[in-house]
Amino acid sequence: GETSAEIAGFAQAMRDKMTKIECVEGAIDLCGTGGDASGTFNISTAATFIVAGAGVSVAKHGNRSMTSQSGSADVLSALDVDITLPPEKVSECIEKIGLGFMFAPALHPAMKYAMGARVALGTRTVFNILGPLCNPAGIDRQLMGIFDGSLTEKVAKVLQKLGSVHAMIVHGDDGLDEISTTTKTKISHLKNDGSIETTSISASDYGFEVATLDDLKGGMPNENAEIIKNILTGNDTGKKADIVILNAAVAIFIGGGAVSI
Repeated sequence: GETSAEIAGFAQAMRDKMTKIECVEGAIDLCGTGGDASGTFNISTAATFIVAGAGVSVAKHGNRSMTSQSGSADVLSALDVDITLPPEKVSECIEKIGLGFMFAPALHPAMKYAMGARVALGTRTVFNILGPLCNPAGIDRQLMGIFDGSLTEKVAKVLQKLGSVHAMIVHGDDGLDEISTTTKTKISHLKNDGSIETTSISASDYGFEVATLDDLKGGMPNENAEIIKNILTGNDTGKKADIVILNAAVAIFIGGGAVSI
């Protein structure tokens, strides 16, 4: 597979070509590589609203679905969010309300030249990892989910090379590219001092009941939009809300809004 230096080189080349967004200091991104084939609802997208509500600015980078029924751009569109705002308007959103969405295809125009080859290959390549590493707002704090648990430390080293100051790369033992509530989650933690520590956590460590993947199932974008609305309005306080709260709590910690998880 690719080395951390090779992935960092790819990411730097993409960053050099992307359309950049002006952003407040200390903003965070929550996103995953996708590709976990779990059929869950948009967990990290739901968590972004809680993180922003807690006072940590979020520069959310995302796309339409590649492998699932609903990518972050799909569910935000279903929530009537305009995903096509120009860069200066996205900057304004982050500055004024602490949350902005950057639609990847609009800000990474060079990527269209690779798309044909990616589709033709039909297999995972380095490009599956690169999206979350190339946030147009230049954030240096992030919670990133990944489809393969063997890559958490390697990707943490990539972010270290690229200048990130605080990040966690996570993979649930159930395959989720999120912090899971069904089982243990492997976390490679890039700390403020530049060191990387890899550990596992369980949702039960933080008082959450163990869920099943069925508890976390989503559907089409409009269905996932309803799930997110119900969580954010307090109508759903069950297992779906639990996993959103746990991921939001970790992101708030990464963004400096709390001294611990």
